[in-house]
Amino acid sequence: MQTLTETDVIAQKTRELCQAIVDQPDFQDVRKRVDAFLADEAAQAQYESLSEKGQFLQHKQQNGLPLTSEEITAFEQQRETLMNNPVAKGFLDAQEQMQTIHSSVNQYVTKTLELGRVPGEEDFKGGGCGSGCGCHH
Repeated sequence: MQTLTETDVIAQKTRELCQAIVDQPDFQDVRKRVDAFLADEAAQAQYESLSEKGQFLQHKQQNGLPLTSEEITAFEQQRETLMNNPVAKGFLDAQEQMQTIHSSVNQYVTKTLELGRVPGEEDFKGGGCGSGCGCHH
């Protein structure tokens, strides 16, 4: 059972990690691009429309229904229009950067829990069966 002191230390170190992330020079740029997107209703509508169309086409495909060339062309055109919108493109790039940070932090924490120690770079080299498999590849 964890004591309150151990919990406090973990919480403090987690806050320090969060502060280190926020203090990264690129992070403020990422936040600005997200905030610009959140302030642009037209870009949000474009993104939402494309997302809904993509989900519809994926659902259709999963149910064994063929996609028409018109549907594919319309989706691709809509995607291109979104990617030509600098605010939407900035948001998508920012999302990708945030996902990379999230993934990296998650990999380190997961590996720490698997190994019972702080992992080194060598612990991330080579293959493996995936998160939580316990094979220690």
